[in-house]
Amino acid sequence: MAQACIKVIQEEHTALAAMLRSMLMMLDRGPGDEPAGFFDVMRAMLFYIDEFPEKLHHPKESDLLFPRVARHSPHVMTVVEQLERDHMKGEAAVRELQHLLLAWELMGDTRRPRFEEELRRYVNFYLDHMRLEETVIIPEARKVLNEQDWKALDEAFLSHVDPLANPQRRDPAYDRLFTRIVMRAPSPVGLG
Repeated sequence: MAQACIKVIQEEHTALAAMLRSMLMMLDRGPGDEPAGFFDVMRAMLFYIDEFPEKLHHPKESDLLFPRVARHSPHVMTVVEQLERDHMKGEAAVRELQHLLLAWELMGDTRRPRFEEELRRYVNFYLDHMRLEETVIIPEARKVLNEQDWKALDEAFLSHVDPLANPQRRDPAYDRLFTRIVMRAPSPVGLG
């Protein structure tokens, strides 16, 4: 039975978790002597989160994966509802982070504590969200979905692969963004 979509989801989760952890490492280091570079790469990382996971990854989960699993296994509906609420909150949260980062950059260090607090909260929220998907939804999907379900999911998830998770399928439009992130972000995402 085809399950390429599960591999894609897990790869995308791994890439996003690495991005989130790199953001925390950058935050801990602070702007240092290169505030322009620091804020530039942080903006790029937040843009990536808003651009890919929020606009392409989550809709496929919400529109395709979650309903199929819930239809076969109604007992996971509470988890699906929680994940849907998370998806709804996530887009607003990343936009708020973009705003708070800009406030810190333009208004100075008095704005740093709020950004720091919200970024740490967001990272924990997102890591918990992905953990819930991987410990409840994916195992349940493997148990209950049929061949037609897997075919539809594989087709959808393979149509837009996260360029960070799968560099071989990178869209050239993202090259500049990823070069900016990779050159300045700390490991595990970058070389900085």
